[in-house]
Amino acid sequence: MSKTITLTVAGSDISFEPTMVAYNSYINDLMPGDKVAPSHNYLRKIACGESKAALDELLARPGAALQLAGAVNEQFAPTLDITIKN
Repeated sequence: MSKTITLTVAGSDISFEPTMVAYNSYINDLMPGDKVAPSHNYLRKIACGESKAALDELLARPGAALQLAGAVNEQFAPTLDITIKN
């Protein structure tokens, strides 16, 4: 089951179809000194075909890969409400 997530960024709609496999791979690839390349690769992997050209233009901007990956993942894997019981 894939969920299409569409972001409007700088006047362009960009659609992504993240999967659990792509998400888990992205999280596993993140390293303390390397966050941009895994974010870039993840976004290219999950971008819908018609969105790839607009995505490439955005990825040329500093910080775009991290911001876009964060926005997609906020929708794909929302924060859980966790309570610790003593």
